[in-house]
Amino acid sequence: MTADDLPGADAGYSETLQHEPVMLREVLEHLDPQPGETIVDCTLGGGAHALAICERLGPTGRLIGIEQDADALARARRRLAGYPVTFVRDNFRHLDNIFSELSVDGVDGVFFDLGVSSFQLDTAERGFSFRREAALDMRMDQRLDTTAADLVNRMREEDLVRIFLESGYGRWARRLARAITATRQRSPITTTTQFAELVAATIPVPARSKIHPATKAFQALRIAVNDEIAALHDALTAAASHCTMTARIVVLSYHSLEDGETKRMFQSLAGKRRPPSTPFEPEPPAPERLFAVLTKKPLTPSQDEVQRNPRSRSAKLRAAERIA
Repeated sequence: MTADDLPGADAGYSETLQHEPVMLREVLEHLDPQPGETIVDCTLGGGAHALAICERLGPTGRLIGIEQDADALARARRRLAGYPVTFVRDNFRHLDNIFSELSVDGVDGVFFDLGVSSFQLDTAERGFSFRREAALDMRMDQRLDTTAADLVNRMREEDLVRIFLESGYGRWARRLARAITATRQRSPITTTTQFAELVAATIPVPARSKIHPATKAFQALRIAVNDEIAALHDALTAAASHCTMTARIVVLSYHSLEDGETKRMFQSLAGKRRPPSTPFEPEPPAPERLFAVLTKKPLTPSQDEVQRNPRSRSAKLRAAERIA
């Protein structure tokens, strides 16, 4: 996956400045919401996708809108006023508890639009972008205790290497981790611009590149702060267990880690056996086939959409349907 080409931006987007929902036509086609159904939007954001889903559900349907960001949830409430929406402020990894508290036994569709929203990117004080100086925060849920600055200043060098490797820095991951640990011994790394300048001084970038060298580092920290991949695994597991027959799960992802986790989960739900990790490990039994994967390969935005909304360029859509 390639990071977005906009300097200071990140690689996961829920909406543009105009709140244009990414791949809306494809989302509606694969989620296929029908009047009277119950659909879960696990990443409500500003409510752009949710509005289109609500229009399909009609007055007898129900949308359960989950959002951990209080500012985004407030915007969604305004946008979706008058529609049959149950608003929940929580992390989608807690789907089991959310369904239990709402007395929901089964749902007809579950939607995820992963990553960080344009609103979060363009609100400087949230610390997701290095366009303007701000505290190095990156918490999607501001009730969390740990910020990106905490990780940068406290995380072991080996752990920093791991998260940078996962974000695609390759052989430069260790060099960047070493530079961070050396810098923080002199003084704490506390702001977005301070961290971005450190990365830029450490990681060589080809002259032709349009991507700021700190883009992947910001992305790596954001994913670590919010424990995004583990949360996605937990949420997809819970979503699958609550899907009724023919219910669909649709995932929009913007990074190889997100897309890889979605692909693995869908393959498992479709009954595909995980290969042994070593030649000596016995082959595990094939899981039960509960879902059919609707997207043999992930769908990507059209050229027209990318031109209209450059922040959609790294989006990938995967979908699966309950069959058993």
